[in-house]
Amino acid sequence: MAVYGVVLVHTTAAAMRGEAVLTRAGLTVKLIPVPRNLSSDCGLAIRFASDDREQVLAALARERVDIAGVHELG
Repeated sequence: MAVYGVVLVHTTAAAMRGEAVLTRAGLTVKLIPVPRNLSSDCGLAIRFASDDREQVLAALARERVDIAGVHELG
């Protein structure tokens, strides 16, 4: 089973902005519904390859995208 990470955000706008920021940074990401076992203010999460975790967090911080949490799944 593939291991991946998800970024939880507070709003749909933050999810869409985060996806755009990460795509511009050259990372492969996908907006997904928040997994059932995780709680979130928003119904969307950003999925990424777990190997890209540090790059994802750095890009989101650099662009000041407000996140609610980061989890590893799989």
